[in-house]
Parts: sequence; structure tokens; C-alpha cells
Amino acid sequence: MGKEIKEETIKASDIQGFDIELNGEKLNRIDRLVDNYESSIITHLDSEYVNKTKWADRLADRIASFGGSWKFIIIFSVFLAVWILWNSLPFFNPHFDSHPFILLNLCLSFIAAFQAPVIMMSQNRQAARDKHESVIDFAINYKSEQEVNDMQRHLHKLQADMKDIRAILLEIRAAEVSRESESLAAKIENEENTI
Repeated sequence: MGKEIKEETIKASDIQGFDIELNGEKLNRIDRLVDNYESSIITHLDSEYVNKTKWADRLADRIASFGGSWKFIIIFSVFLAVWILWNSLPFFNPHFDSHPFILLNLCLSFIAAFQAPVIMMSQNRQAARDKHESVIDFAINYKSEQEVNDMQRHLHKLQADMKDIRAILLEIRAAEVSRESESLAAKIENEENTI
């Protein structure tokens, strides 16, 4: 990751919900842990994909991947240009497919006829894999939402407890003030009686 984290300490007030200060080293560690977790999930999904698919399915995926790449487009464009030039220019002999290029059309039809179903098979498998990954993402999001809800309930309980503690402290303070005022009034009354 190209992020640069300053070595200055981030105050707890900057990161809501934490009572600790995070410096650059701790933030780097957190980033590494998150990256390792994400890569382990991706590795697990990839190994599960390799274990559950047949070699023919993986071959179809590789063919579809190559057929949808710039490398294929460039190679095939060069092949078509060479074919047409070879069969059009008079100084290249023999011409095995003259001007209407019937053999070239037949080859292109065969390629299209076989490449389209292979690409569709690969897309269907990719859609199934995406669906599987979306179920995993949903489960992770649901678990995170449950944890956030639990934390909110806990915070609301703490807030209610703090409100009760404040009320008790205010009552104690009011009782102390009233005792002090009674004591002061009694002291003043004693001084007046002594005068």
C-alpha cells in the first residue's frame, strides 16, 4: 500500500470508541493484520475453487481469459492481416484462399462457434463463484452488524448507568450542601446567641 502514516501519535479523541492512542507503528500493524486477513480469505477461496473445479473447467477459464485479452486481439489481428496479404498480393505464391476468403470465413466461423460456448461456461462458473463470495460477504457484514449492535447496546447501558451515577452524585452533593448550610446556619445562630 502506498500510504504514508505519520509517526505522530493520534489522540483517542480522533478515533471514536477507543481509549488508546495509536501511533504510526500501531496503525501499520493494524493495516498488516487486515491485509493478511483479506489475503487469507482470497487464498482460501482460490484453493476451494481449484479443488472443486475440473481440469476442463479450468481450461475453459484459461481459454476465455485469453480470448478476452488484448494479447488475443493483437495476435488475431496480425494473423488476419497476414492471411489477407498473403492471399491478395501477387508476389506471394501459392494463394490457398483467394479473394472472397472462403477458407478464412470458415475458420472464423469455427472459432466463433467454439469460443462462444467456452466463454459462456466460464461466465456461468464466474457467476456462481461471485454468488458464493457475495454470500460470504453478507455473512461477514451480518456478523459485523451484530457486533456493532451489541456495542451500541453496551454503550447505551453504560450511558444509562452514568446518568444514574450522576443523579446519585447530585443527590449526595445536594445533601452535603444542605448539611453545610444547616451547619452554617447553626453556627451563625450560635454566634448570635453568644453575642
